[in-house]
Formats: sequence, structure tokens, C-alpha cells
Amino acid sequence: MTLPRRTFLTTRRRVLQLMALAGLGGASFTRVARALAESDDSSAAAWPEMTYRTLGRTDFRASRLVFGCGAALMFWKKDELLNEAFEHGVNVFDVGTSEYYRNAEANLASFAKQHRDKIFLISKGKIGIDVAPGDELTGEQRKTAARNWTRAMEQSLTDLETDHVDAYYVMAANNVSLIRSEEMHEAFLAAKAAGKVDHWGVSTHENAQAVLNAATDTGRYSLAQIAITPAGWYDWKEEAVLAGSKPMAGLRPTLDRAREAGIGLIGMKAARHLAGRWFGFGPDKLAAFDQHYDAKFLKAPLSSFQRSYAYVLAHGLDAVNADSQEMDHLRENFIAAATSQDYFA
Repeated sequence: MTLPRRTFLTTRRRVLQLMALAGLGGASFTRVARALAESDDSSAAAWPEMTYRTLGRTDFRASRLVFGCGAALMFWKKDELLNEAFEHGVNVFDVGTSEYYRNAEANLASFAKQHRDKIFLISKGKIGIDVAPGDELTGEQRKTAARNWTRAMEQSLTDLETDHVDAYYVMAANNVSLIRSEEMHEAFLAAKAAGKVDHWGVSTHENAQAVLNAATDTGRYSLAQIAITPAGWYDWKEEAVLAGSKPMAGLRPTLDRAREAGIGLIGMKAARHLAGRWFGFGPDKLAAFDQHYDAKFLKAPLSSFQRSYAYVLAHGLDAVNADSQEMDHLRENFIAAATSQDYFA
């Protein structure tokens, strides 16, 4: 397969981010985004065919690119962008509670209803209590967490204008006691029995290895969305690779064990470390993961950001969640996910 030559233009991404931060939205944002995309000669080239992987015990044949709707839809609808992704084969859409993502669920609602029978819809909610990774939750804390998770799910259904989602995550989970909680499991089972959700998942970017191991041990979770990079676990607080983490190649036993237990693995934050801090502004670190790539992969016609997505998909993940703010950005993410298998035996 011959891919269009791309160099990731951080200036384009940052112009769009700056527009968002400045409050420029709607038609003005769309016109500028389209003009920026059309300024690149590769923007009109054909998209590759999407590739698919069954997501654990969900048995859903999912696109290897998950459209991350949270940040992209916080302030306005982007049905044109969502439909472009769908028409090219993206069939998993992930969003989250309005408590964190403002209007994202509401802005996804019309698109999700239009394509409901053909997409896998995921949302997520927080437990509403402050716990540290090493805490042992009390019985009352577990009950409160379960009530708050249920309340978040109910609000998500309202905002999405639906009575059912395919999966609902425990968002920002960092505590093993929480993951093993019988109260939380009972809350999920009650929601499932009511026809509100089919599958339970966990989303984590702190204490991820311990959380994933605990989820694997319980046999209760169908999905895990984990913050991971080619260099190892991603540390959300430090906006960097977790200090002391093994590189991703060394994490394969943990990932393979989870997948063998029926958990579909979705990566997030795979490329965040490469971008400058503060919403992507600041010096990039485009070579930060290069030591983990062989010479052949380094010559692939991909940007540093695309390369990180392709690598994590080829080394233990089923899919990768990527935030796509505009069409050209979506296409870059799409190419990386669709062609990741082409670069590895």
C-alpha cells in the first residue's frame, strides 16, 4: 500500500487549538479548519480501508480507531466530522459525562441516534469521591461510589437522548479496591438488567497496571481504556511517560493476560507526550519514542504522532482512542490506525 506522504504540521493543530481556546467556533471554525486542510496537497488523497478487531467479550467487530468525542464535542456539534469518520469505517464512538466534558454527550446525540444500529456507543462517569490509588475503600465509600456511578450513567443516557449505551466505563479509575467492589458490580448488573447498558468497562490513566490486573482478575469487565505509549504507561499528572515504567514491549504479559481474559483493550494518550505542554503549546518532543522503533518503522511515511498510534496497535491493543478536532486531523489518525499492521510482521 502506498500512503500519502505526511508530515504532522503542529502549527495547523495549534492554530485550531488556539481558535478553540479563544472561543472561535461554529461556521467560522469550520471554514478556517477546511482552509487549513485544503492547503495540504495530501488532503484529497484516498483514505485507506479501515481494519477491525473484536473487542474482547463484547464480540463487536470494532474499527481500530475509536473516535474520542469528549474534547472534540465539548462546545459544539461536529456532525460533518463524525459522519466522515463513519462513512470511512469508524464504528466506535466514545464520549463522557457532562460533569467533565460539558456538552459533548448532547452534541453527539443526533449523530448517535441516526447511526445507532451500526455503531458501538461508549460513555463514562466518575465515582464522585476522592480516593488515592492505595486506599482501601470503606463499605460506605463503595456504596457512595456505586450510587454516583449510577447517577452519572443515568445523566449520560439523558444527555445522549437514548435509553441504552453499549458500554459504560468507570471513569478515571485509579484504585484496586474500587475495581473489585461488589457494590460497583451490583450497580452495573442492575443497569444491565434494566437494559441500559450491555458491557462494563474501566478507563484509567493512573495506577493503570494495578487497575488493569485487578479488572482482569475479577472477570467482570469487557473493556479497559488505558493510557499507554510506546515507551510505557502514561502519567496524566506529569503529562509524561510514567517514571520507572517498562516500555510497552515489556508490558505485553499484562496486556495479553487481560485480552485472554476477555477484555478489549483501547489505548489513549498514545501520542500526548510528544506534544508540548499546556494544550499542545510549547516545544514538541517528536523523537521521544524513536528508541523503541526499528530502522524500518522509522522510515515509514508517518508523522511521529501517527507512528505512536500505529506502534501501540501493533503491540497489544485492539484499538486506539484519538481525539480528532478537525477533518485533516481525523484523516491522520485514521491512516495510522488503518495501516498499523503494514509495518510489523
